[in-house]
Amino acid sequence: MSDSSRDTAQGAGWGSAEPGAYKQLLPPHVQKVSWLNPRTLWAARNGVLASWFGDPTGRTRGRWAARRQSAGAPADKVFRREVPDRFSFMVIGDTGEGGESQYAAVPGFLKAGQGTEFAVITSDVIYPVGSADDYENKFFRPYRDYPAPIYAIPGNHDWYEDLGAFMRVFCADTPPLDPAPRPRPLGRAWWRALLWHRPRPTDGQHLDEARKLRSAPEQQAEQPGPYWALDAGPVRLIGIDTGLLGTLDAEQGAWLREVSKGPRPKILITGSPLYVDGEHHPCPIDGGGTVDDIVRDPEHHYVAAIGGDIHNYQRYPVLVDGRTIQYIVAGGGGAFMHATHTIPRVSIGGVTERDFRCYPLRGDSLAFYSHLYARRLRLPRLGLSESEATAVIAERLGIEPGRAPGPETRVTRRTRLVASLLGAGGRPDRTARVRLPVRKMYTQLFSPSSVTYTPPFFKSFLRLDVGAQEIHVRCFAATGNHPQELDPPLEDEVVIPLK
Repeated sequence: MSDSSRDTAQGAGWGSAEPGAYKQLLPPHVQKVSWLNPRTLWAARNGVLASWFGDPTGRTRGRWAARRQSAGAPADKVFRREVPDRFSFMVIGDTGEGGESQYAAVPGFLKAGQGTEFAVITSDVIYPVGSADDYENKFFRPYRDYPAPIYAIPGNHDWYEDLGAFMRVFCADTPPLDPAPRPRPLGRAWWRALLWHRPRPTDGQHLDEARKLRSAPEQQAEQPGPYWALDAGPVRLIGIDTGLLGTLDAEQGAWLREVSKGPRPKILITGSPLYVDGEHHPCPIDGGGTVDDIVRDPEHHYVAAIGGDIHNYQRYPVLVDGRTIQYIVAGGGGAFMHATHTIPRVSIGGVTERDFRCYPLRGDSLAFYSHLYARRLRLPRLGLSESEATAVIAERLGIEPGRAPGPETRVTRRTRLVASLLGAGGRPDRTARVRLPVRKMYTQLFSPSSVTYTPPFFKSFLRLDVGAQEIHVRCFAATGNHPQELDPPLEDEVVIPLK
């Protein structure tokens, strides 16, 4: 097995390496997503409008669910897949940016995914606004050689065009919804409807042609709707749709409580992770309660909750009533990398730094960003070597580094200043007042501008091997370098008992 980022700097993708073969998979003309382009921001305005004028996704989702049920989808939204006694499946999140960083993850995904029964995309299948015209190069082409079905739950970006394209691709080509009733003039709903982004009338004209890239019978997948439950072997996977604002409507919440009953071990798949960046986000349900209340209920027997939306890998093993639930962030499948170096020293839900895992390592994240902004601002002194970044992160957080820095590496005034300027996390007692603003700044501004077209990309995906007694979860890395395409590095693994 090849070195991981926890073993060597080369395992993290630093240094000279043979370029990956992923470039051969790229379409002839790659339309790169620019997250600071005013046109992109304006097209993706529906999330802001929903927060200002009220979120309509619950009602829209209910109309989609009714449409699917009238077409014969099961009312309980549970479907089954016959699998061997021991089987495997893949999980990958936030895939659909369509550029080098997405395609760089594909060779390793195909390699690690050999012999798996299906795959699940955890969030944001298509960026920036879920357009049907984007599915060819951001879904069908990159995964054309994955031989099994791919199921998905939508992220907020898939909702920016009211989920129409997502429903066409994943839910049996569901026809468009009838127009919603016209709202009362000058009310909040009227302003929202006036400004709402909608698909172009010509959107999706070439979708049938795009489907030919994944047209084999064994690749076909049909799910009951944007949220669903899948029974496979001894486990039930439950995918929930958290819409534009990361919440559940009351109807979906009641459904979740119902399908969560019973002793069958369960894994939640969600677009809004419940533990992320050292914080707990239980995900409210309209009418009361939270998603995490349901996950923690011992009668429901959840063993893991896997979420997308944040573009990296994190794992929090939380002890709940004498049993451990693995809370995992798995959003590193293709979009720009969200920083991990802004995560403070972890101490939440009984999880400490000794238990917490992330990829990329915080030091690699800091080195990545320092080089990025050293180039863009033409300030060479801003750049930190991976060894310098690793050492200063260990000092700031008071932790053992994930990978030992070089023996001659010193933490200097310059490295401390760069770490501070780039928002490196610290100990909870020192960062409580600045932690949330820094995280929001990186999530909303710095991270979206981190799109790069050269390795290392720090992408990741999961393989879950399911048996009667346990589930073996492994996180693999994709750097964009050829050696790591041939043998994807194993960045983390955990065995989850089912009984």
